[in-house]
Amino acid sequence: MKKTIVTFAAALAVSTVLTAAPITRAADKPNIVLFLVDDMGWMDSTPYGSKYYETPQMERFAKEGVRFTQAYAQPLCSPTRASILTGQTAARHGITAPACHTPPRKDVPLPPITRNYLDPAHYTLAEALRDAGYRTGHFGKWHLGLVQEHWPEAQGFEVAFHAQPSAGPPSYFSPYLVFPSGVDKPRIVDGYATSTGTITDGPKGEYITDRLTDESIRFVRESKAAGKPFFLNLWHYAVHGPWGHKEEYTREFAKKKDPTGRQANPIMASMLKSVDESLGRLLDELDRLELTRNTIVIFSSDNGGNTRNVEKSPEERAKLSRRFRELDEDWRKWAPNLPPTSNAPLRDGKGSLYEGGTRVSLMIRWPGKVPAGTTTEAVVHSYDYYPTLLEILGLPKPRQQTFDGISFASVLRDPAAALPQRPIFIAAQNGCSVRLGDWKLYRDYKAYAFELYNLKDDLSETTDLAAKHPEKVKQLEALLMAHFVATTGIPRTLKPKK
Repeated sequence: MKKTIVTFAAALAVSTVLTAAPITRAADKPNIVLFLVDDMGWMDSTPYGSKYYETPQMERFAKEGVRFTQAYAQPLCSPTRASILTGQTAARHGITAPACHTPPRKDVPLPPITRNYLDPAHYTLAEALRDAGYRTGHFGKWHLGLVQEHWPEAQGFEVAFHAQPSAGPPSYFSPYLVFPSGVDKPRIVDGYATSTGTITDGPKGEYITDRLTDESIRFVRESKAAGKPFFLNLWHYAVHGPWGHKEEYTREFAKKKDPTGRQANPIMASMLKSVDESLGRLLDELDRLELTRNTIVIFSSDNGGNTRNVEKSPEERAKLSRRFRELDEDWRKWAPNLPPTSNAPLRDGKGSLYEGGTRVSLMIRWPGKVPAGTTTEAVVHSYDYYPTLLEILGLPKPRQQTFDGISFASVLRDPAAALPQRPIFIAAQNGCSVRLGDWKLYRDYKAYAFELYNLKDDLSETTDLAAKHPEKVKQLEALLMAHFVATTGIPRTLKPKK
């Protein structure tokens, strides 16, 4: 058992008391799959409106479960992953940037400076499920700590298939050049950087999206054979850079046009097709093993889609390693002058506090328990998954873990159900935001500038209403201040520097 986390109390800190009747008895122990795609935008699938990407398995999934239209994550990967496993906002767990592939800091930084590992003191979702009798497995991107003491095996996962550092994959194609644990710094082999971890090479040219699916299916089969419920954490590297793709798919998408004129990148389309196939293979295996009706599957992304131009200038290309120079040349071959994706009508993308960076796809399936083919407008965040799963399983809130999230199990019972209105907090290194009802306030740390939008009237965030509604700015700023005091104990976080 891990040590208790010490946190700062505040009147407006959001915590969860799981008093509602569980959807199922704890003894039933449904299996849980958390299928997380990296950098997949809100509009990057046909269930959410894409006319360019082809995602028939995601369509199938949407028809079998509930689709959330107002689900949020942090604008970058590590903070969201930490929120999923802790049930906390980034301001509380302290990871506000994707820096968890760097050597751990010995001090304890406070926002806006980020931690660069998930504190082992947390009692994670994986630990809670493991202690409830689940077999726990993590497959794919971790990005929550470089050294072994911060790996998934130290955070509640009994089986893990991963490589560090993990901002992106060790390679999208085998050989992956992953060495056993014991080496924390990458080495260079034939001009390529190596990784450490538990990923092993497959046949030459094997695609890592396919391999992660193979390993996940193996874990499911072994769990059933052992007679144990399982928690499968399948966190894909796709569709994150350096954008490895199957050329046979990419070639076909290069011939295709988006009738809306928004999305046009054949590399991204190719990678999403492989992710979609992964989802379909996993769902088919659950069917084959007769586990479908007793398995909760959560499908989501860690942040909004990447909308930045990733091509390098000639000067930048000259400084690239052999591997990344080849990848840049491949991008210029297939997707010249194109960003990875477009999140329109949402503003901006990955790394931004605007909706394009934080609003994500979220679909949940549990046949017989979650109404099929439904949609909900409930406003939820990735830090709500942990308390939601505890309520579903009838497990008590862990005394040693403070939650900012709440359970949305009532929405899974009835997608038309309304959740209590509460603030949704997002903290990054460059600023923070809070959403309450239809209103969303942004605060830039450096300029001490506020922006205010009404999302019901202005989903694309085109009209800043801060000057027109100073009373609303004051109300939401007070919520932000209270949250930062509650989570960090330092009210100066939002104060301008003198």
